Amino acid sequence: MNDFLPYVASLLEGISSGLHFLLPEIALVITFVISILCDLFIPGKKSVNTFWVSISGIVISLLLLPLLMEGVKGQLVLFGGSLVADQLSGIMRYLILGIMLFFGIMVAENKRVQQHEKGSGDLYILLPAIALGLSFMAMSFSLLTIYISIEFISLASYLLTGYLSADNKQSEASMKYVLFGSACSAIMLFGISLLYGFSGTLNLSDSNFVPMLAALPVLPLVLSISLFMVGLGFKLAFVPMHFWSPDVYEGAPTPVTAFLSTAPKLAGFVILYRVTEVLATSDVLIQKFNIQQALAIVAILSMVIGNFVALLQKNIKRMLAYSSIGHTGFILMALSISSDQSYKAFLFYLVVYAIMNILAFALAERVEAKYGALTLTQYRGLGKVMKTEMLCFVVVLVSLTGLPPLAGFLSKFLIFSAVLEAYNQSHSILLLVMLIVAVLCTVVSLFYYLKIPLNAYLRKGDYEHSADYRMSVIGFFVVLLTVSLLVIGLFPQVLAIW
Repeated sequence: MNDFLPYVASLLEGISSGLHFLLPEIALVITFVISILCDLFIPGKKSVNTFWVSISGIVISLLLLPLLMEGVKGQLVLFGGSLVADQLSGIMRYLILGIMLFFGIMVAENKRVQQHEKGSGDLYILLPAIALGLSFMAMSFSLLTIYISIEFISLASYLLTGYLSADNKQSEASMKYVLFGSACSAIMLFGISLLYGFSGTLNLSDSNFVPMLAALPVLPLVLSISLFMVGLGFKLAFVPMHFWSPDVYEGAPTPVTAFLSTAPKLAGFVILYRVTEVLATSDVLIQKFNIQQALAIVAILSMVIGNFVALLQKNIKRMLAYSSIGHTGFILMALSISSDQSYKAFLFYLVVYAIMNILAFALAERVEAKYGALTLTQYRGLGKVMKTEMLCFVVVLVSLTGLPPLAGFLSKFLIFSAVLEAYNQSHSILLLVMLIVAVLCTVVSLFYYLKIPLNAYLRKGDYEHSADYRMSVIGFFVVLLTVSLLVIGLFPQVLAIW
């Protein structure tokens, strides 16, 4: 027993020293507990008290972040390698908390949620819990913390998707999400068990992790990494793990869809970046299984299937779901190469993608709430009756396409430049094919994105009277974020400095 005392002492010391960097997450835990008690004892009308408790806790967590990240230089490993604090995790925590605030306001202003017999209190309680899980996803540096944080978010996402099930389509979407997610989770856990058995460690930062994997034969190496990637593929919805997303995005309440398409993906991409960065450090491992080449192939498939299938969609949310799969392919392009330029392009694209995607679904939700429009044909004539919303929608869609002078153009340009530079150095046929496919898919996306303004402005609809435009809180943020796409596109140094 005495032999373990020094180990226990050092472990406790490591935990106490690392708690300082988790103050935002501790604030979220406290908020979660208080929100439960608040909704239980003083729910108030439409759980407004619970809403303010949850939102206040997220704001406090957001305000604590700058105080902690100022002293972080390089990569600071915490809790024996389970978590890591660095620039990437800091930026993602900012984004995640911002998205959770936006999502909470969307839920509060959604009439369907507020009028539901279950109420909205349970959804508000989930806000700090989800933010906590996503923060840990962004900081995870161990296979164990990766799995636990992903499962944490998956369970919360299942609840969000099925909470307001009002018809067979929504119930079906929720069941598909749960069943497919559970299967992917089990496969991922099996892959983690193999990686642990082969390497003898769960920490990606362990010096034995990569050498032990590099010593494996090709078959068990490829099998274990591929099984692990199944869980990440489910969360990121890249091909071939994308089947669930169109049905779930269409069936879930639109605020939930906006959340699912942004925050979990951001955190999932951070995990994928860390895993790729670790596995690409060994030349021996790369010769046996080049994970970056595998990601390049997945990127090509995701861009092709996402963009070409989106051309066939009539439902707006379903079209945006396939569009999201296509954008996942673009982000994977940056992860398929290793350079400082690709890392900067990766970060830039993640920030811009989060803004564009959550705006697209927020605008779709406002159109649905006012006129019940769900399909392209139902958008006919809306440009004349929803002038502000449709103008913002056009700006967002042009940015999603990647046309200048908006931020979407610059984000794609940075990735194209990084891949082109990598091709000039390596002359890899795979990189050349990926570039050509990316350019082709960008052109294809123009055709389905512009279907919305085409119907809104150039097709006659049955809407005779303009909707009364009231600048709600979410409407204010929609206009502000839409303007930010133009500002970032014209002055990218604003985002680069941040």
